Amino acid sequence: MITTYQMFIETVVPHHQLIVSRTDLHGNITYANETFADISGYSVEELMGKAHHIVRHPDMPKSVFKELWQTLKREQKWQGYVKNLRKDGGYYWVYAEISGVYKENQLVEYKSMRSPVDDEIKIAMQRRYDEMRKEEEGVSRVVVYLKNEHIQKIQKLAHEEGCSEDSIIDDFLEDSLF
Repeated sequence: MITTYQMFIETVVPHHQLIVSRTDLHGNITYANETFADISGYSVEELMGKAHHIVRHPDMPKSVFKELWQTLKREQKWQGYVKNLRKDGGYYWVYAEISGVYKENQLVEYKSMRSPVDDEIKIAMQRRYDEMRKEEEGVSRVVVYLKNEHIQKIQKLAHEEGCSEDSIIDDFLEDSLF
């Protein structure tokens, strides 16, 4: 449960910038350029060794990443639009091209180059991804305003139960509505 306005703030990738990273075969970051760090809100040091999904935005359908990995396993280049999550809870859109890196015909890592996306495409992709998540995962994105005392109760209960705040809300809705 994100309770800050940052979730609504987009960081725009400048048109003259290219985001570059490399990962090992398990998706852990082995290289990140300064542009990636600047746009994602992390330092290069914070990114190194982390799973690349550290920047996966919850708006992204799981099927997009399933297709991405299937494409890479077939030793093909994957291309597509991705909404990424910044460290501060904001977001940024990129057009990603991901492919394998080979040495002596052996796959050794993956490289990803990401570039800016025009506003019209961002809007179209957000609508498409919202529809995909609704159809494939049975979830819809909503914004809800709650009283502060309710948020505090949810946070306390999540801490006590050792689960996410979203899980507490899901459980409450399941119990209350059905």
